[in-house]
Amino acid sequence: MAEQNFLKNISAGLLLDTMAEGVILVDTEGKIRIWNKAMTDITGYTAKEALNRTTEWLRSAECMGAERIFSLFTSATRGDSGIDGCECRIIAKSGEKIPVMVNARILRSEQSGTFGILQTITDFRPVFNLRQEIAAMASRMQSEDNFEGITGKSQQMQRIFRLISLAAESEASVMILGESGTGKELVANAIQQLSNRKNGPFIKVNCGALPETLLESELFGHEKGAFTGAIKRRTGRFEAADKGTIFLDEIADISAAMQVKLLRVLQNGEMQRVGGESLIKVDVRVIAATNKDLAREVKEGRFREDLYYRLRVFPLALPALRERAEDIPLLTQYFINRFSARTGKLITGIARGALQKMLVYQWPGNVRELENTIEYAFVVCQERTIGADDLPAEIGLARSNLPVTHTHQEKRETGRTSIESKRILRDRSRLIDLLESSLWNKAEAARALGVSRTAVWKWMLHHNIPARQDQAIVDLDGKK
Repeated sequence: MAEQNFLKNISAGLLLDTMAEGVILVDTEGKIRIWNKAMTDITGYTAKEALNRTTEWLRSAECMGAERIFSLFTSATRGDSGIDGCECRIIAKSGEKIPVMVNARILRSEQSGTFGILQTITDFRPVFNLRQEIAAMASRMQSEDNFEGITGKSQQMQRIFRLISLAAESEASVMILGESGTGKELVANAIQQLSNRKNGPFIKVNCGALPETLLESELFGHEKGAFTGAIKRRTGRFEAADKGTIFLDEIADISAAMQVKLLRVLQNGEMQRVGGESLIKVDVRVIAATNKDLAREVKEGRFREDLYYRLRVFPLALPALRERAEDIPLLTQYFINRFSARTGKLITGIARGALQKMLVYQWPGNVRELENTIEYAFVVCQERTIGADDLPAEIGLARSNLPVTHTHQEKRETGRTSIESKRILRDRSRLIDLLESSLWNKAEAARALGVSRTAVWKWMLHHNIPARQDQAIVDLDGKK
């Protein structure tokens, strides 16, 4: 009786056919008793084809989740009520295995006990395709060492690539931290392009480039007559970014008053135009960036603590170039290739002496400074290879010695003295032997010597030792 009443009530008024999700009711014999229009859209089977059949014919061999759903009948006596978020695949009429998300609930009545399982089926193809795209992008980033202009083989950058992929899957606010020139905007671009908002607007605002009065109007817009010169209503950047992403660069430079207004947008998803009275709802993901120590700014009272935590739900700290010196040769060649294509100038590489100077230079301007350095070299270089004389003066004057530094702790851990380590580094064959024993892991070799990984890289360059064992040993000047 309870089952009949349920079927009668739920079928009335075509209610189920208005739902975007598929709905199935399976009775205690495993037969389908309800099949809505969305299930037809997902599978291609009509209700006439589906009713009174078991769901076995829908199951893919890899749809392990179905076992969990049918076990609900046997577990009902234990008080189980259902299953949430079961990912599996069902076989459509076309033969396609469609990824779906299944939620299931046991139906009971006091008179007849358990009489069925109600399942909602969500077409998971959009999410599945996005996951595949993110995985493919992440794979390309790691295999090609380059994505959207972000280049690096170092462990630090491989970690950044993984974090970019994770950030892209989330809707959380992202705070990108790093010195000037480390590529914060490139990272923001990458997150946007990998996210499910990639087809929405991507609005960039440099908060440090505008005074407070102009910044408020820029971010939130203004009404006609709000101030002198406001001859018509203007849409702000947050409204323009609706259903997309806004990138707030130099976020640490905004005033205390602006911080309050920004906090309201993050907390409530609503804003107010300058001179306006009504609140405007916006659906915007925020990515912020700064080259300042924002935690210190909070501690010293220059930045609101509540806004700080709202913005840094997903913090992403970019390493300075001097902290990943092993990426300098790769970045150098990347920019050489770019400027060669742009200018048509037949410059194909960099001389070993020039690269040594670049390795010991500290790069206060980071990757942006390196890019500008290569662009400068393209202007002055008259050969096919960039030489030390083609570099800016501050880099050309950089110390070219190859330092080996140790701490007492490192000496105790490795058992090597500074003299022993220097001898190994200066002897090409002994350094190769050490690299082979470390499986060509430069960090492991550095630990064995008690030196920095950068020192190992510099001496490898000095001896013309390739980065990997399987690479041919080719001189950086192009000679075998």
